[in-house]
Amino acid sequence: MAYNPAEFRPCTFHDAVPRFHDAGDTPRAFLERCLETIAAREPAVQAWVTLNQVGARAAADAATARYKAGRALSSIDGMPVGIKDMLQTKDMPTEQGTPLLKGVQTLTDSASVLALRQAGAVIIGKTVTTELGMSHPGPTTNPFNADHTPGGSSSGSAAAIGAAMVPATLGTQVVGSIIRPAGFCGNTAIKPTFGAIHRGERLGFSQSHIGVHAGCLADMWAVTYEMAQRAGGDPGHPGLYGEVSPRAPEKPRRLIVMEAEGWSQTDSATMGAFEGILAQLSDAGVEILRRADSPLIEAFEEGIGDSLALSRDLCGYELRWTLENLIERFGSGLSDSMMARLDLARSMTIDDYRAALLQREAAKRAFAAIDGLADGLISLSSVGPAPLMENKAKDSGVTHTTGLPAYNAATSVLGCPAITLPLLAVGGLPVGVQVIGQAHRDAALTGLAAWVAAAIRPVTV
Repeated sequence: MAYNPAEFRPCTFHDAVPRFHDAGDTPRAFLERCLETIAAREPAVQAWVTLNQVGARAAADAATARYKAGRALSSIDGMPVGIKDMLQTKDMPTEQGTPLLKGVQTLTDSASVLALRQAGAVIIGKTVTTELGMSHPGPTTNPFNADHTPGGSSSGSAAAIGAAMVPATLGTQVVGSIIRPAGFCGNTAIKPTFGAIHRGERLGFSQSHIGVHAGCLADMWAVTYEMAQRAGGDPGHPGLYGEVSPRAPEKPRRLIVMEAEGWSQTDSATMGAFEGILAQLSDAGVEILRRADSPLIEAFEEGIGDSLALSRDLCGYELRWTLENLIERFGSGLSDSMMARLDLARSMTIDDYRAALLQREAAKRAFAAIDGLADGLISLSSVGPAPLMENKAKDSGVTHTTGLPAYNAATSVLGCPAITLPLLAVGGLPVGVQVIGQAHRDAALTGLAAWVAAAIRPVTV
């Protein structure tokens, strides 16, 4: 079915909660509606690795009893949530998108998953990820056209929201794995400030983030907030700042257009649609700044201009030890794409890694220098709509089968918050527009995102 942002109705939770309190609806009934949608859409979309319907129904029944007694645990008590299969769950396998880990049961919850359970969320299942959260794809298809990719590596998490199966899912991102697939599948999603959500076992990557895909901004923020309140941030990080509800819409005075590495690679239809968004912002009285308007913006763009290769090197070096152990244990079974990453990592020295860290710090300093120029940044979430499933774009020596993360690597390198909004439809497929803020301004960014979502008409081309 072709995507129309003005007509698409995702699954949302916050608007059902008042009916839970007055017994007009229940978390169990809400869950059953989600399961019905999953049963109808899953044969084509293939978003799920594992579903725990027995455990989910028990959790939904417990939430129903709490609402009846007037003792709801949190704003997400009773919310069905899917978990990317990179994160551990005590009651389901954690296979990380590779046959080498088929059926592996850790009997442990990741910090984020345990926090969700403590908040009363209903953990419904594990969503498909690409191989080890990198670029080799799983079976998931785009919910709006099965010939196209849902993006990666949070493939199933994004597709489950786009198929209106559940109100929220967890994703992870080291380069573009939350924001790009969310944009491809018509999600609202957040990649928070680096370290704002406790990564649990994902601490091995120096720019890995945990984030949330959702059908709306309210549900996205509620899941993010409730996790952070219970699990905190990464060790040594202060965690997420903000309140239980997203900020009220707040009109920005100025926004900086972030070109990053995607500008020259964006197709003409997508670029025209994005310029339509920028024109609406300008008509609404928002001043739009571009790289030619300030030497500080130009210096910033130069600082992030090699973020794809930088992310490749940082992540490859940090992933190397996991891959070496898998090869020693199994001998084979990794994709050609993953082996190419390993070959690149093996060629790096410790001094190469140190140089990459210095490059990342320089990019962060250039980003901090533009702080006073505007209230935030705005950019596309991808270079165009989701490519065909057989796509094999190559950049910086890595094959990207789930779309090029040319607008995403920079924000991962910078560790800053980004929220993607479903504001574009190009050729019948969603394309996201992301708003970006300085570190630890996640809550303020929700106010900016809320204003943009309310004030700007989606563009269809």
